[in-house]
Amino acid sequence: MTLIEKFPIAEAKFDLYFLAYDSPNALSPNAHWSDRQGMLELTHNYGTENDPSFAIANGNQEPHRGFGHVCISVDNIQAACERISSAGYRFQKKLSDGRMRHVAFALDPDDYWVEIISDNKVEDTEGIKETDTSTYRMNHTMLRVKDHEQSLTFYKDVLGMSLLRTSEKPSANFNLYFLGYVPGADNDVNTNTLEGVLELTWNYGTEKDAEFKYHDGNAEPQGFGHIAITVDDLDAACQRFEEKGVRWKKRLTDGRMKQMAFVLDPDGYWVEVVQNQKIKATHNL
Repeated sequence: MTLIEKFPIAEAKFDLYFLAYDSPNALSPNAHWSDRQGMLELTHNYGTENDPSFAIANGNQEPHRGFGHVCISVDNIQAACERISSAGYRFQKKLSDGRMRHVAFALDPDDYWVEIISDNKVEDTEGIKETDTSTYRMNHTMLRVKDHEQSLTFYKDVLGMSLLRTSEKPSANFNLYFLGYVPGADNDVNTNTLEGVLELTWNYGTEKDAEFKYHDGNAEPQGFGHIAITVDDLDAACQRFEEKGVRWKKRLTDGRMKQMAFVLDPDGYWVEVVQNQKIKATHNL
């Protein structure tokens, strides 16, 4: 990935780093950070690097499960995994582990899971030793949801996403739903070649448990922060969300940061809403 933008917020003692794939082969090269299909935002709070006891909640350990992983798609998955391993990074799951031999999970320095999937058929890339990082994609972010029907309604009807693909796993008691902004999507899209996809994981039966709740990543212990969407007109979008009856974490008028809002999805995950500066450069970003 390439560092696209850095926002130092020294008065609040944190910095924001925006990373994306930015080669000529990328889906949105040389674009403003608010006009990209896939982006990773990292938040660094000053001083945490000097605290040996500091650790984040990666979203995959009880009792703080919620956020699952980010995912990159690659050209030749065996070669890509070997490159990551040779660089000294650990794996939560190697390609050879378990029954799912078509995916791997690397661990970043904070133990967040990074899923690795392939653009090509795994059996076709078995003997290939090279991988071209300029072809990589920031593919998706995965969140676990309690009630799939409520979540799908929110992301489709309120946020305007399309259901791109559904993967049902009845033998394992869960379904996967892939959503994104793809005009004309018909629930049969090859999502591996895309960026900016949202994956929702629904484990059967959680919707029937009144006490069940996922960790949103912003309550202690913290880790995952939010997903974000950019819109054509921030004021109009927030007015529409108001009319839709969304729950707000932060309205545009709240606090000092008037250039962003945060709505809450049915599980309490934060969704940041910001202006696409290419469409309408009205808010100071």
